Amino acid sequence: MSVTEKFEDVVLHTKANVYFDGKCVSHAFVLPDGTRKSVGVVLPATLTFNTAAAEIMECVGGNCRVRMKGGSTWTRYAAGESFEVPADSSFDIEVADEPYHYICHYA
Repeated sequence: MSVTEKFEDVVLHTKANVYFDGKCVSHAFVLPDGTRKSVGVVLPATLTFNTAAAEIMECVGGNCRVRMKGGSTWTRYAAGESFEVPADSSFDIEVADEPYHYICHYA
């Protein structure tokens, strides 16, 4: 899978979403067709994210390990890879060495 490098003609929400004392920062944006997405970075940490809507997390830089709610297995993801998270769920993410850069595609 290739890495998404840019989006054209978006409406960007300039106020950052800051989570976990600054360990995750993202910006939301909307495509011309109304599709919502966010782009952000997770700094080295182990965090738990809850989801309302289903999400596809696309790695565009760095790498991470992810464990889905109720799971015991960690799976590694790097640039060009993605993972899906169901709605009304959660996942643990571990970023160890360098920041993990992502695009969140909401369902």
